[in-house]
Amino acid sequence: MAALEIEASNETNIPETDVEQQREQEIKIKYSQRAQWLRAAVLGASDGLVSTASLMMGVGAVDQDVKSMIITGFAGMVAGACSMAIGEFVSVYSQYDMEVSQMKRLNNGSDNGKESLEEIKKEILSNPFKAAGASALSFVVGALVPLLSASFINNYKVRLGVVIAMSSLALMVFGVLGAVLGRAPVMKPCLRVLTGGWLAMGFTYGLTKFLGVLGISGGI
Repeated sequence: MAALEIEASNETNIPETDVEQQREQEIKIKYSQRAQWLRAAVLGASDGLVSTASLMMGVGAVDQDVKSMIITGFAGMVAGACSMAIGEFVSVYSQYDMEVSQMKRLNNGSDNGKESLEEIKKEILSNPFKAAGASALSFVVGALVPLLSASFINNYKVRLGVVIAMSSLALMVFGVLGAVLGRAPVMKPCLRVLTGGWLAMGFTYGLTKFLGVLGISGGI
């Protein structure tokens, strides 16, 4: 009788263990999804700001016309948003396929497992289309900062100064936002983002200016 009771208790414990493991996996996937959305949003906005501001600074190094800066910045914003969307779509879809394959192996093709898998796919797994849209949107939001900063300023030197100042302020905001949402120290991430943006803008401006001195970019 004692042996039968032990076997019965073991049989009843197996489903509970499976349920706990499935819940743990769902929690891990949910946290992974949130981290991915955060990464896409913060990096997309930072990339949009830095790349667009750097392009505008580069053109501004050899051409003082405000229209040239705005057109270049706009083209960079559209191209960058498309690139971010495609890259995020491919990346998330690859991760989506891997997670679905892993859950299929764990469920072993059972009917209950298939129903559970469909629920998890709808509620937990990242949607590649939504991720692509969010990435493109965040890139555009970042790119609009230098574009709007330069749109209404005709004076060349003032325009460059405003673009640098507003881009720096926005980079600090993105750095702080990423640190707060990620529950990380604020100072170091903020300084990393800000320093990286300054280096990108300064390097692009300096190199383009050098090409302008050599006469290579004189036709712009």
